[in-house]
Amino acid sequence: MALSDLLYPDNPKRRQELIHLHQELLDCMSTNFCATNELARVLNEHLGCTITHIQMRENSTVKENCDIIIQAMSEIQRQVQKIDSVMKEKLEPVLYQKLYDIKEPELEKIAIAHKVFSIILGEATSTAGMVAIKLLGSSLITLTVSKLVSLLVQIGASVLGGISITILGLGIEMILHAILGAVERNQLLTAVRSYEKHLAEFKAASEKYQRVIREVTSLVRQQVQ
Repeated sequence: MALSDLLYPDNPKRRQELIHLHQELLDCMSTNFCATNELARVLNEHLGCTITHIQMRENSTVKENCDIIIQAMSEIQRQVQKIDSVMKEKLEPVLYQKLYDIKEPELEKIAIAHKVFSIILGEATSTAGMVAIKLLGSSLITLTVSKLVSLLVQIGASVLGGISITILGLGIEMILHAILGAVERNQLLTAVRSYEKHLAEFKAASEKYQRVIREVTSLVRQQVQ
């Protein structure tokens, strides 16, 4: 038994907590990759965007994978802003204001947006206007993406960032070495608490992000049917 385990008998339990938290982080990141790809597919298919499909890199670190998804999310933000700019340019001021007026019927807003995309794309899908209004009319996409990007930056810059996402295939001691690095074993509790804080915030923001995307994709499926 290691000396630190004799001095700190809760260490074995904290080791397991740390490993479990790391797996939760990876699962959450994986789900966000899938959700981001689904939203990108909808934007590409219905609004003429060209957002690149992303994939987790198993041989890379947490930070490197954070950077991948940050880039994709930032591109989605740019595309939503671009859609807004196009609407503002193509529409009369009165019609443009209608898109953001909560008192205006949604069907009328969708018809306005669809007309704009029909002009831009030559022939827009029947769901183009609905997707555009859902993205523009709700600040949730912008706010949740901004929150997630901020958290991903924090995670990437923390001690977690340098950890490979494939360490779970290694032995426990190798995992601990990768996670803690220069951190002394008697600081396991601090490491666990730090991980818990990052993960709790990240999971909450991720769930909101994924829920918004499910709403958009669900509307698309209903429209197609």
